[in-house]
Amino acid sequence: MDITNLEKQELRKRFRSERSLRDLAESWTHILTSSEFKDAKTIASYISYGEEPQTKDLNELILKSGKNLVLPRTLKNKDLEWVSWNGDSSELAKSGKILEPIGAAISGEIIDIAIVPTLHVTREGHRLGQGGGSYDRALVKISAWRIGLIYSGELTVEPFPVEPHDVKLSAVATPDLIVRFTN
Repeated sequence: MDITNLEKQELRKRFRSERSLRDLAESWTHILTSSEFKDAKTIASYISYGEEPQTKDLNELILKSGKNLVLPRTLKNKDLEWVSWNGDSSELAKSGKILEPIGAAISGEIIDIAIVPTLHVTREGHRLGQGGGSYDRALVKISAWRIGLIYSGELTVEPFPVEPHDVKLSAVATPDLIVRFTN
């Protein structure tokens, strides 16, 4: 394992520890009022778990707004594919710690917005995720507007290692605001 990966592992450990001390009862539904969501037809989100920013109410409002909601499903090679989901919990299957949709995969080309799980973000839009690289590999294949969900204080001036395969976010949302990055 190279130095960059070791540094990222240490940062993930620290950021997860810091996140465990937070009040997790917050909402990110305000992002649905942003201009980017107005004309979007297909929105990729995820079903949060543990101490990730909660997406339950956000996903419900996406569905109520009449938009097509797609969720990621992890393949054997740890890549992601996207599956439409109608909000029915019986259409989800447990895969490790996460719930994933059941059904046929759709083309990622129709995704207008991708809501992305994120541990920390630099002010330039570089995201530190969970460490598997699944989202970086998936996001490079789609042209969607990419927004990460973080808690207040997780947008940082502290640099962390960025590798060539790391995909920048278009924006990040805390429970209170949206910060857009120039790409």
